[in-house]
Amino acid sequence: MTGRELLDKWGLPDLAGNGRFVSANVMDSLGNGLVLAFTVLYFTTTTSLPLGAIGAALSLGQLLALPTPVVAGTLIDRFGSRTVVIAANLMSAIGFCAFLAADAVWKIVAVQFVVQAGSSIYWTSSRSLVLLAARRRDHARWFGFISALRNIGGGFGAAVASLAIAWGSEWVRALVLANALSFVIAACLLAGWRPTAPAPAPGPGPDRPAGGGGYGAVLRDLRYLRLVVANLAYVLAASVLPVLLALYITEVLHASAWLVGACMVGNMVLVALVQTLVARMIERRRPARVLALAGVVNAVAFAVFGLVLAVPGWMVAGGLLLAMAVFTAAEMLSMPSSSELSASLAPDHIRGRYLGVFQLSWSLGNALAPAVLTTLLGYGPAWPWLVLGAVNLLAVPLVLSLGDSALGEPARDDAAPENEAPQRHPLTDTAEHR
Repeated sequence: MTGRELLDKWGLPDLAGNGRFVSANVMDSLGNGLVLAFTVLYFTTTTSLPLGAIGAALSLGQLLALPTPVVAGTLIDRFGSRTVVIAANLMSAIGFCAFLAADAVWKIVAVQFVVQAGSSIYWTSSRSLVLLAARRRDHARWFGFISALRNIGGGFGAAVASLAIAWGSEWVRALVLANALSFVIAACLLAGWRPTAPAPAPGPGPDRPAGGGGYGAVLRDLRYLRLVVANLAYVLAASVLPVLLALYITEVLHASAWLVGACMVGNMVLVALVQTLVARMIERRRPARVLALAGVVNAVAFAVFGLVLAVPGWMVAGGLLLAMAVFTAAEMLSMPSSSELSASLAPDHIRGRYLGVFQLSWSLGNALAPAVLTTLLGYGPAWPWLVLGAVNLLAVPLVLSLGDSALGEPARDDAAPENEAPQRHPLTDTAEHR
């Protein structure tokens, strides 16, 4: 079996010419994993400020950064996604270096704003970068592969951060510098990367009406706005892991804390090992239908989470692990397909603005999730699962209304038009269309 055939079997994309891009994603995910695990603990360890003041400062900094994707979208359309991602990485590096001098509330607000702004700009731009790396036919594989890479890097970063916290405050400060360095390395790798796919030229494409530009065009595109609204359901679903899971297992079910770790590690391992295979399975399916399926699978997972309340104590661990496996399956279906739709449904000449609006659904959803999910839990232990399940099911018709294919692209699993002969894939020898 040749190397290319092995890559194809495991659902991996053609990586030729994109080594620096892949390495940059690893460094980015490593940096994000390092910071997510210890931001609050860093400031409680290195300052004398009360916990409430630190939490309020971090929240305020994050809220101030909420509009950043709108600015990022304009920058992408003007300067290109690669340039903007490089700038975002350098912004994150500066923000983390400034952590070392943040010993007052206003300073914490400022550094949190810089870090969150850099992160928002990065996520807004990165989906467009995948299109530069991907061949026309392997978008799903690339989005799945990048999702798996980020999961591995993020998990490793979180593990390293946990060790640094256990070793003491000096190690935590060193970790901040290492984190900043990871973003600098990622920026340098991207600066040296030459994409194999050509960047889209500015201006309206052959299937786009002339004169349609700016955020007004995005707001008039009801099809894309339906995707943005539907994505809020998937963002709330993804927030279960960082916001709700540990609280539900330990405080509501009164189960052992090791179950939280088992669920988290299981999720990370499954995504790392299986995500690319899932991407291979769905690559010839219409991404809107795959995303709709993910909404249904999410609803099933939340139903299982809720039913664990009614099972005997000896079945709780098994029920939680089953729910987590179903939840992870939904995640592996939704992440590549939502990313692919967000990029492919956008006109080339203002794709940055479209992606900026799409990223707002993530920013807004992540900001709302802690308040929404904890409030629902306060009404009763079943309420979060009922509402999350209902919201994900309501997203299904919205996603299906997006249609069969991206703008200007043929549907992937339709029969070939009569005047076009199917092309044979050089590896699998199965018919597919350009």
